Amino acid sequence: MGTSATSTTTTAGAQASGFGGELRRWRDERRLSQLDLSLVADVSQRHVSHLETGKSMPSRAMVLRLGAALGLPLRARNDLLRTAGFAPAYPQRRLDDADSRAIRRVLVQVLEAHEPAPAYVVDRGWNLVLANDATARLMAMLPDPAAAAGAAGGNVLRLLLHPDGLRHHVVNIDEVRVVLLGRLRRELAEHGGADDLASLLAELEPMASGYTIRPTEPGARDLAVPLHLRLGGMDLRFLTMIATIGAAHDVTVEELRIETLLPADDATRDTLLTLAGR
Repeated sequence: MGTSATSTTTTAGAQASGFGGELRRWRDERRLSQLDLSLVADVSQRHVSHLETGKSMPSRAMVLRLGAALGLPLRARNDLLRTAGFAPAYPQRRLDDADSRAIRRVLVQVLEAHEPAPAYVVDRGWNLVLANDATARLMAMLPDPAAAAGAAGGNVLRLLLHPDGLRHHVVNIDEVRVVLLGRLRRELAEHGGADDLASLLAELEPMASGYTIRPTEPGARDLAVPLHLRLGGMDLRFLTMIATIGAAHDVTVEELRIETLLPADDATRDTLLTLAGR
């Protein structure tokens, strides 16, 4: 009996310590004081302090409340629950699972609706999940589409920055690489330094080296940084639009993003229509 009680106490203390450390790490990541977090979560600052030091054990509801107050992604909220000794609250299903078929159908419909503009779905690591026919037609304009696809390994950011991918076909690569790496760094911070995103950033930064940064002040007509491609002797200019699924309660679904390359000028629009046979 004594051994069992001691073991239970030790386990509880370890769980509280792990949770407290993660809670503080996320709070620091979000640049919130204990008072800031307590006000958002509607709990006392003292309770937040006791949770971080392990003096108090959180309930499942409290973990979820703090995760929401910190604005954590669903994956991170599950991880926080695990550190406190609770089962995850949010499922993570594959898109080909029976329960996810409705979402997959919607995504396919959205991609098809963007024709003839290239549109595709990526996960949080920018790995390609789905793509419309316009994306395939754009890739077919590369001198060696198979080599580009192999170099990319299914990753959109790698495709844009790899020498065997689109890198040498991006006319404004200086601007684009700053935007891409800046976006990835923000996502890395948003996900609390997730290992997969950190590895991707470490891989891509050397690929993006060697460019001459030419910062310029945006002009009156500059609304966004375009993606300027030169493929098959044609200049194609796109503006990028990224959409997500709102109010997701599944880890996989929350992390999906739909990226659309919208034609930024009439010439690009006409080229896309011609490629589509319209």
